[in-house]
Amino acid sequence: KSLLRHPMATSSKDDLAEGAYKSFIPDNQISSKSKVKRLVICSGKVYYDLYKYREEHEIDNVAIARLEQFYPFPDRDVHDILKQYDEVSDIVWCQEEPKNMGGWTFVYPRITAELQEGQVLSYAGRQASASPAAGQMKIHQAEQDRLIRKAMEI
Repeated sequence: KSLLRHPMATSSKDDLAEGAYKSFIPDNQISSKSKVKRLVICSGKVYYDLYKYREEHEIDNVAIARLEQFYPFPDRDVHDILKQYDEVSDIVWCQEEPKNMGGWTFVYPRITAELQEGQVLSYAGRQASASPAAGQMKIHQAEQDRLIRKAMEI
């Protein structure tokens, strides 16, 4: 399922007419940043799986930020968000792709450079693999469920 037809990946007419592109989108659903124990950073459609999991499990202490642009890397935006969550030590990069594919190897040194004192970046995603997909839908879904739980559960 791509983002092109994803029911949650929409914009209002006002967003399109008056909005602006954001290379890094903070979590606007969190009402109290002081409750946050983990910040998950992701890119692409995995955001919607993380969001759905958070809603279904009524999790209010995990923020989800979206990296919309890899290059040039929005280091200032990432720095500003990490500073807003400077009391949060648990920062997670979540991706659907295997560890040796997708964004992890690119974003790891860039996010690490912006971490605040005491913050640590970890990975939630599929294990490294020679293949981009499991090959069987049942295995794929089990892996997807596991990486979402790993990213969201403290």
